[in-house]
Amino acid sequence: MNKIYVTGHRNPDTDSVVSAMAYAALRNATGDREYVAARLGHLSDETKLILNRFGFEPPLFIKNMRTQVMDLDFDTPPILNRAVTVNRAWSAMEEDKHISAIPVTDDDGHLLGMLTAGDIAAYDMHTIADPTLREVPLFNILSVLEGQLLSDTDEMINTITGEVILALPQGTELPPYRAKETVLICGHQPEMLRQAVEFGVGCIVLCQAELPEDIRSAAKNTCIISTPYDSYRTVRRIFQAIPVSRVSQKKDLQFFHLTDYIDDVREVVLQSRYRSYPILDDEEKVVGTLSRYHLIRPRRKRVVLVDHNEAAQSVPGLEQTDIIAIIDHHRLADIQTKNPIYFRNEPVGSTTTIVAGMYTERGLMPSAKLAGLMAAAIVSDTVMFKSPTSTPRDKQIFQRLAHIAGISLEELGREIFSASAPEDKPIQELLFTDFKEFHIAGHDFGVSQITCVDSDRQLKRKDEFLQLMAKTKEEHGYSMMILMLTDVLLEGTKILCLGGEDTFQQAFNVELKDHEAFLPRVMSRKKQVIPMLSALWG
Repeated sequence: MNKIYVTGHRNPDTDSVVSAMAYAALRNATGDREYVAARLGHLSDETKLILNRFGFEPPLFIKNMRTQVMDLDFDTPPILNRAVTVNRAWSAMEEDKHISAIPVTDDDGHLLGMLTAGDIAAYDMHTIADPTLREVPLFNILSVLEGQLLSDTDEMINTITGEVILALPQGTELPPYRAKETVLICGHQPEMLRQAVEFGVGCIVLCQAELPEDIRSAAKNTCIISTPYDSYRTVRRIFQAIPVSRVSQKKDLQFFHLTDYIDDVREVVLQSRYRSYPILDDEEKVVGTLSRYHLIRPRRKRVVLVDHNEAAQSVPGLEQTDIIAIIDHHRLADIQTKNPIYFRNEPVGSTTTIVAGMYTERGLMPSAKLAGLMAAAIVSDTVMFKSPTSTPRDKQIFQRLAHIAGISLEELGREIFSASAPEDKPIQELLFTDFKEFHIAGHDFGVSQITCVDSDRQLKRKDEFLQLMAKTKEEHGYSMMILMLTDVLLEGTKILCLGGEDTFQQAFNVELKDHEAFLPRVMSRKKQVIPMLSALWG
């Protein structure tokens, strides 16, 4: 199944995570089973609390959406155990002419080598100069010759070793063999058989002939095999009884993993000469093979974007994906698509409000747990409906979900915002839990927002914030770094601004004192901070 990943923005807030989960659940419930909720960053304490509160596991964490080997329609040829005969390998190649190489594995499925038709041909030519079998399993020989064992030797024989000799009518009385380690191939030649058994030849292959009973009883040290093949075919096929592990290439193997990125794979393939490369899974087991033509038109990952439509805030590797849909409540930004898509953008306070409305449109009532989860996301993103982004529709949808879940606004608000910014949380996590990067009119800057009920307590760590903001500003080349400490009880935001102070003061008509200011009734980054800067810059 080709999954469709539903993902919010980087450094996801509660609305981003929950809207992805709710939309995936909606599509799966209505028959589209490919949808998988995902997230692009670590969960905030607030989001963890809400997920635990309503009994949900966090969505799948993904680092990027670059095309990987697993996204290719790679080949899945037969994967041969090292003990399989060359004869069986050749049959597999004959059945499918598209197979250029077959992986050879150990008993656990781990890669040992690669077998090509050229390897088999080279071995076949080598047998002309050296027609010798070396410890070839007896079962292998019986298999390729469709043979039957006619004699019971005093000692159990598991392998056959010896020079392969075809016994033809001789012009001399001397036997054609000189050593006991011989594989003698003959037909209806009773006298030859008796001499060979008396001499103690290791193995006799009897072609299209019966074995006299007196010779059978005398063969105590000779393994005798009968085959329906004539002597010529027997000679050719018996060399195909060796295990494929002896013929396959084992040195300097080039292989890839399912998780390898196509960009990296392409570079390796262009610099090598092989026609086919084995593919391994995360347990180092072979799952298929890759050829050059697989890289021409790779299958792209499919994504649905929720709570954002700006490339800088989206998943790395987005340009290598097929965007299926976008559901958002922010300004239109810079994401472009190759084909027409489903795009839904509404001026409401929470993306979860839009997704919850889609449940109503499709006649599907969410479970009490899911309704509670969505209600919490709406409360979080609208700051208990005190944010200027909040609309009557947000409140209407919330009331419907809260009724299904059996919860109240006061209960949820108290739980959510008391967990937003604990004192012992590392400053790195506080600053980047809800952080977004913006590119507007040639200005690159970052804005972090912490929603809390105790902004004064957070400002006790002001020096730590400013130090990390300065470091981030320098590393990313930002012209400005802004931290919003949005206080639910004060119904306003305390600002820390580093870089572009004159711009900020002009945009908001405030005076920054030691990088700090208070903006009354400012609760929204999206609707009150970004638009003011955009308007100033034109």
